[in-house]
Amino acid sequence: MKSVSLAVALSLFAGGALAQTRATTTTMSCDAAASLVQARGAVVLYSTPDIFDRFVRDASFCPHGQVLKPAFTPARDRAQCFVGYRCYEEEKQVR
Repeated sequence: MKSVSLAVALSLFAGGALAQTRATTTTMSCDAAASLVQARGAVVLYSTPDIFDRFVRDASFCPHGQVLKPAFTPARDRAQCFVGYRCYEEEKQVR
C-alpha cells in the first residue's frame, strides 16, 4: 500500500514539473530575462518554440574547463538583449 501511495505522489510531482511553461525571451522584457538568469544562476531560455539555449550568471555554473562568453538573445523590447553568459569549451592554442 505504501508503494502505491508513493507512486501516485511521484507521478503527481512529475506531472506538475512537465506542465511548467517555458521561459520565452520574446514575450518578456530584456530586463526581465536578464533578471531571471541573475536570480536562478543558470536557466534555459527559449527565443522560439524550437530554439533555446542555456544562459548562466557566472563561471560557477559551467562545467570544469569551460569559459564564459557574453550571450545575447532577442527580447520583446530589444533585438539583441544581453542576458548573461554561455559556457564554451576553452579554445586550445596551436603552436
